[in-house]
Amino acid sequence: MLVDAPPPYRGFRYPAEVVAHAVWLYFRFPLSFREVEELLLERGITVSYETVRQWCAKFGQMYADGLRRRRPRPGDKWHLDEVFIKINGKIHYLWRAVDQDGQVLDILVTAKRDARAAQRFFRRLLKGCEYVPRVIVTDKLRSYGAAHRTVMPSVEHRSSKYLNNRAENSHQPTRQRERAMRRFTSAGHAQQFLSAFSGISPHFRPRRHLLTARVYRAEMTERFTTWRQVTGCTPATA
Repeated sequence: MLVDAPPPYRGFRYPAEVVAHAVWLYFRFPLSFREVEELLLERGITVSYETVRQWCAKFGQMYADGLRRRRPRPGDKWHLDEVFIKINGKIHYLWRAVDQDGQVLDILVTAKRDARAAQRFFRRLLKGCEYVPRVIVTDKLRSYGAAHRTVMPSVEHRSSKYLNNRAENSHQPTRQRERAMRRFTSAGHAQQFLSAFSGISPHFRPRRHLLTARVYRAEMTERFTTWRQVTGCTPATA
């Protein structure tokens, strides 16, 4: 099994288990920092919501990256889609890519959805996944075609509004969380939160409707074991 360096908890007042649990609560459920503070208080752990915020900012992306490194290699068919998000009254765009199994590959928040933004997203995907897909599926936004011809012209490109339900459905957890958070304060805030969220939340969302209760429980047990290893609460074995 892959062995990662443990997260840097040195100098923190609380043990790794408390920090990891707070971060898990915040990214897994539609909770505010104050609600996480209250849940921890119910367990006898006195910590301020500002401390929870700092933990999530410091460790959220670190945990998400650790989970991504441990997941199986994504599929060779990528579904790409973009939706608008409103930040301080201005429209921004959230680009998302998933594979044919619904596994989130990456996200990007931009102020525009032109060819330059699409090219930036394509390059980000290739850098993060470190391989070229067999086919990409998008809607009919022309920016995708321009980016495809520039960044990965050898890849088959299928453009249809009827073939991209996989990517469109993957936006639903983000929309739910966006409503719970009321708003994002800036494009950087949205990028930071959604990047960590897209790495942590799907890890705890197996396709439950396809699993029996026993298989689901076994799958979740395995995923929690991986989580404890990534967060340094359980040492990983070589």
